[in-house]
Amino acid sequence: MARESVKARQRKREAMVAKFAEKRAALKAAGDYAALDKLPKNASPVRLKNRCQLTGRPKGYMRQFGICRNMFRDMALAGKIPGVTKASW
Repeated sequence: MARESVKARQRKREAMVAKFAEKRAALKAAGDYAALDKLPKNASPVRLKNRCQLTGRPKGYMRQFGICRNMFRDMALAGKIPGVTKASW
């Protein structure tokens, strides 16, 4: 489980990226790199890190589900993810 401050920082970055996305795209299209440099650093989408929506864990992230492998396994075994069953052969 990630610290609350780390999860809050990530949410803050996501909000800032969404806020400046349109302006950033316009500046990029115009080729105005001086103005792009003046935007907040956290407004860059490169600074985002994929984190589990439930625990905030940065590693073992499954992009298709938006959660880490540990939570995926727990939820799949509990039957909370539709269409996912444990393999057996």
